[in-house]
Amino acid sequence: MRENPGLSSSAVQASREVRAVISRLRRRILNAAEVEDITLGQASVMARLSGKEGVTASELAAAEGVRHQSMTATVAALAGMGMVERSPDPDDGRRLLITLTAEGHRRVEEGRQARTEWLAGQLQGQCTEEERRTVIAAMAVLERLTHD
Repeated sequence: MRENPGLSSSAVQASREVRAVISRLRRRILNAAEVEDITLGQASVMARLSGKEGVTASELAAAEGVRHQSMTATVAALAGMGMVERSPDPDDGRRLLITLTAEGHRRVEEGRQARTEWLAGQLQGQCTEEERRTVIAAMAVLERLTHD
């Protein structure tokens, strides 16, 4: 793969390093809240449902980048655990809307809290105050990249 000759070597290096670190950090953060009875895919679906009034399996499948049949199986497993419920769409009785149950909301919030505590603990234990301030400043730069 050829690199764009118009890009500076520092931009290319920063790109590679940011992507690699974010990928590793994401895995570590997700593992911090790992729950034995819920897969990462199920946890992702639950997080996506958080704050939503109701979503179809087709919408979830498209958002998660999986086949409809796979999402139907994921939703069925979550429903079996009492994490989600399916109810008829009031606008179209042929469709089912999927929402988190109270237990599902509790588990999503518990996972978020565990991930936040893990990362804060790592930053507290392995970084100086100056390094934490550098991380905060770097996040502002990366945040700017997310806006068009």
